[in-house]
Amino acid sequence: MTDPVERNPAVADPWQDLRRITRARIALGHAGASQPTRAHLEFQLAHAKARDAVHTALDGAALVDGVDRLGVPCCEVESQAPDRVTYLTRPDLGRQLSERSVGCLEKMGAGPDAPPPDLAIVLADGLSARAVQDHGLAMLERLLKVAADNHWSVAPVVIANQARVALGDDIGERLNARLLVMLIGERPGLSSPDSLGAYLTYAPRQGLHDDARNCISNIRPEGLGYGAAAFRLEALMKGSISRQLSGVSLKDDSEPMVVEEDKARIGNFLTGQ
Repeated sequence: MTDPVERNPAVADPWQDLRRITRARIALGHAGASQPTRAHLEFQLAHAKARDAVHTALDGAALVDGVDRLGVPCCEVESQAPDRVTYLTRPDLGRQLSERSVGCLEKMGAGPDAPPPDLAIVLADGLSARAVQDHGLAMLERLLKVAADNHWSVAPVVIANQARVALGDDIGERLNARLLVMLIGERPGLSSPDSLGAYLTYAPRQGLHDDARNCISNIRPEGLGYGAAAFRLEALMKGSISRQLSGVSLKDDSEPMVVEEDKARIGNFLTGQ
């Protein structure tokens, strides 16, 4: 009689049911002292997707079309990094606006006699153009609704190429906005090449440090859903306007929202279904 291990040398991990509720690389099993071939190939594929996400260029025209369909004006800008290689090797250039972009923002900004807009929104490629390409417009639509519900005025939407997070401070300052929300592609993970981050800054201006911003991470259907992310952002924005600050002094005290599908999936796992 043939030993089952000889027929299939890969041994399943007894905790593999956990994979039903997470995309994390857990419970992969083993083949001797190594990973099973399937797990090894899946790792290589995930790594390739993460690298592609970093190097893929932003389709600005598609985002402009999407913003136009939402009925709001927009402006395309870029940092001083002229290409992706420079962007990756010179982070400092990704934090500074190009000369052309400065002129564009000055034309779009509020006049000297106009009240400053309550909110400025930036869609930026960051380290994953795929993230803002896939999820940016969905989040923008929800943020525009949040602004309308709270009677907040909104500056023209800005689409930023070769952008680091700090580029938003310069953009927000030139638009004279009270609040800035930057939706930017996060550094890809091996299970999340399309993770979107949202950075909130009160009274944005050049020279701010990271402790002046609030961040909500992993916005995507498989992570923090659009509705939950907008809910948390709205709570932070209200607190920011009320207390006139953002960053480490502003805490997220909103009730955590869990998508019903995730509730059911976790419940099924705990009950063994």
